[in-house]
Amino acid sequence: MLEILMDNKNGNMWDVSEIASGLTWSTTRIGRPASIDLTLLHNGMYQAKEFDINNGDIIRVKYDGVNVFYGYIFSVKSNQDDIVTIKAYDQIRYLLVKDTYIFKETTASSIIKKIAEDFKLKIGRIDDTGYLIPSMVEDGQTLLDIIDKALTHTLINSQKNYVFFDDFGALSLRLVNDFVSGFYIGDKSLLTGYDYERDIESDTFNQIKLYRDNKKTGKRDIYQTQDSANIARWGLLQLYESVDENMNDAQINEKLTQLAELKNKETKSLKLEAIGDIRIRAGTYLHVIIGSLGIKQPMLVEDVKHRFNGADHKMTLTLKVI
Repeated sequence: MLEILMDNKNGNMWDVSEIASGLTWSTTRIGRPASIDLTLLHNGMYQAKEFDINNGDIIRVKYDGVNVFYGYIFSVKSNQDDIVTIKAYDQIRYLLVKDTYIFKETTASSIIKKIAEDFKLKIGRIDDTGYLIPSMVEDGQTLLDIIDKALTHTLINSQKNYVFFDDFGALSLRLVNDFVSGFYIGDKSLLTGYDYERDIESDTFNQIKLYRDNKKTGKRDIYQTQDSANIARWGLLQLYESVDENMNDAQINEKLTQLAELKNKETKSLKLEAIGDIRIRAGTYLHVIIGSLGIKQPMLVEDVKHRFNGADHKMTLTLKVI
C-alpha cells in the first residue's frame, strides 16, 4: 500500500494517500534525477484551511513500509476539474546546475563529497572508488555530468561499475555488484511483454584512437588499436578522444585495451513490461530468463518506471546486457 506524505515546511505534515489517483516513480541510472508524477483529486481534504501545495515542498513516498522516494516539488498544475498534478525530483535535481571544477589525483568518491559539501547536499553511504583520476578540468559543466564523467573514468580504468543515486534523501554511491536482485524476471515470473534490440549505433567502436598533446615536441602523439574483422563487418566506427598529458605510454596503451573491451561489441538492450516490484530501481542487476531469446543472465537496469493506480502496480524497465 502506498503512503504519500507532504511536508509544507510550515510545521504541517499531510497524508495525501487517499486522494492520490495515480503515481509514477521513475529512476534512471545516468544523467537524470529520480522523479515522481502524482495526481491528486480535489476533495474534502483540500478544504482544510492549512493545506496547500507549493514548489519546494517535501514529498515522501513509501510502499508497504519500504522507503521509495524523498524529494521536492518542482511543478504544480491544476485544471478546471480541480485535478492537481505534481512533479517532484529527488536531491540529484540540484546537481543539474553548472559550475567549474579542477581536480588532480582525485577519486570519483572524493569528487562527489566535495561537490555535495559545496552545494550543501546531504550524503549517505559513499563507497571508496579507489582509482585516482589524474586530472579533470570541467569548465561550465553540470555537476551531475562532472560526477558521471568521474565514474566513467573509474569504470574504464578499474573495471568497477558504480551506481550514483539518492537513497531516500541522501546521496549514495555503491558498487553495482551490491545491487544484484535475489529473484528473476522472465518466463513465469512477473513478465508481461518485451522488446529486444541489438545495435552498433549508440556506443559501439571498432577503432580506438587516443591522442596526447606533447608539449616537449610540440606534436600530437597518437595511440591506436582496431579490430579489422569488425571493421569489415560493420564499417569503420572510430572513437577519438584525448588523454591526460601526464599519462605515460604504458597507461595509454592499457586504456586503449580497456576501451576496446568495453566498446568493440554490439550494444544490447531489453525493454520489459512486468508486474511491479518495488525492489527494482535503476542501477540494479536483475536476473532475466527468457527462453525464446536464449537469455539467462543478469542484466543492468538502465531505467525503470513504476506506475501505481490503486492496488495495481506495473513497471517498465530498460536493461543493458553487460
